[in-house]
Amino acid sequence: MTSIDLNSDVGESFGNWTMGDDAAIFESVSSANVACGFHAGDPSTMGQTCRDAVAAGVVTGAHVAYRDLAGFGRRFLDCSPTELADDVLYQLGALDAVARAAGGSIRYVKPHGALYNTIVHHEAHAQAVVDAVKAFGTDLPLLLLPGSVALARAEAAGMRAVAEAFADRAYNPDGTLVSRREEGAVLHDADLVAANMVRLATEGTLTARDGSTLSMPAESICLHGDTAGAVAMAAAVRRGLEAAGVSIRSFA
Repeated sequence: MTSIDLNSDVGESFGNWTMGDDAAIFESVSSANVACGFHAGDPSTMGQTCRDAVAAGVVTGAHVAYRDLAGFGRRFLDCSPTELADDVLYQLGALDAVARAAGGSIRYVKPHGALYNTIVHHEAHAQAVVDAVKAFGTDLPLLLLPGSVALARAEAAGMRAVAEAFADRAYNPDGTLVSRREEGAVLHDADLVAANMVRLATEGTLTARDGSTLSMPAESICLHGDTAGAVAMAAAVRRGLEAAGVSIRSFA
């Protein structure tokens, strides 16, 4: 692989409550997953994040979620497919308006947290997300976990489905992410994470927590903006990839 995308979850502050250092993260990544107000973010945070992304030359994507501000979007919401599709479409419209006012536009969609993990296997919610993005009408790619139901549904709908890997998360042997409720789910060793991502980009593999090797055909790498040491980790991953001859470029 000669190039790969680095994406980060950003715009996750809310009112006077601050999450992450988005401006610093933008120095390392090529794509910004901007919270749309349902798990985090508010209109002013969305606007400033989009303006900062445009200024930094970072591509903007919509980080859509279940309507769960109190739980940061990390709790499953047993809503109907119609309600979920409407919620996703609402978030896309809101962020697109803010992004256009900032001189940009949304170029892709990435589900967040519980929604992301649920549509790995939940047929109805996966289809609802695909239907909402399709209804938005601008051929936005969907950034998803390899092997997920949502990825297959997106491809079946004629959409571009982009597989991603997570730099700072541990994997189960089946290729799913280790639950954040379990110890060791989040990785904090920047050097180890950087080495893992170089192997991903050059060999297409990662190591699961049981030591087994996972094939991981990813076009994008996620670095969570809310992880402790996120800025240093993002910089380390970028340095490692570029030193290995892999350039950083958004898939969108």
